[in-house]
Amino acid sequence: MALSAEQITALQEYEACTAPAAPDARVERLVTELIERVADKWTMLLIEVLTEKGELRFTRLRECVPSISYKMLTQTLRSMEREGLVARTVHPVIPPKVEYRLTLLGLSLSAAFCGVWMWAEKHIAEVEQARTTFDRARDCGTVPE
Repeated sequence: MALSAEQITALQEYEACTAPAAPDARVERLVTELIERVADKWTMLLIEVLTEKGELRFTRLRECVPSISYKMLTQTLRSMEREGLVARTVHPVIPPKVEYRLTLLGLSLSAAFCGVWMWAEKHIAEVEQARTTFDRARDCGTVPE
């Protein structure tokens, strides 16, 4: 099967960013853990909000992501803080004032996922066409369920 110039370029880009021949098990584990963490829709939404708006109080974060429950917001922020993605600042006032901001590590992850956004913008028509083609084939019974 002959590859197009675009396919060859895509494969070359992939080869340029593949893991070393003898991957470090710690790095592999971290990559897996981070993918699990950021694949969580709440983490991605919070990273996006904090990237755009900067430091925010808990209540303001909740307003920016209205579909998230208080419990899930708390759990997600704690997980992000544990990973070093978010810094939590508690101001000693009554009532307590707690603010969250992305760390440099969190901002760098945000920048990395900007590439996914750019990929989606570039390939949206192709993905939508593939979905339509698949759905039509499934509806006609030519794709097993």
